[in-house]
Amino acid sequence: MMNIDLTGEKCSILSPNVLESEDTISFQTEIPIQIQQAMNVFIEKHPNWDQYRLLQAALAGFLIQNGIHSRLITRLYIGNMFGSHSL
Repeated sequence: MMNIDLTGEKCSILSPNVLESEDTISFQTEIPIQIQQAMNVFIEKHPNWDQYRLLQAALAGFLIQNGIHSRLITRLYIGNMFGSHSL
């Protein structure tokens, strides 16, 4: 497993006023090396994405698919997937 440090205050969303730095938290987690390598390959192919945006979109998508009903989470997911900086 590899440590990935997500301590930045970077947010990728539709509206810059939706999520402010005091609304974000930082965390550190271990992920399998295969996931980290796949993330690097994806980010290299899609320079508009970074590790923060990718993990934010993945977590929001997971929560939505598993029954979390939150307008903010939905906006974060859609903003990351289909915003002006998407693929």
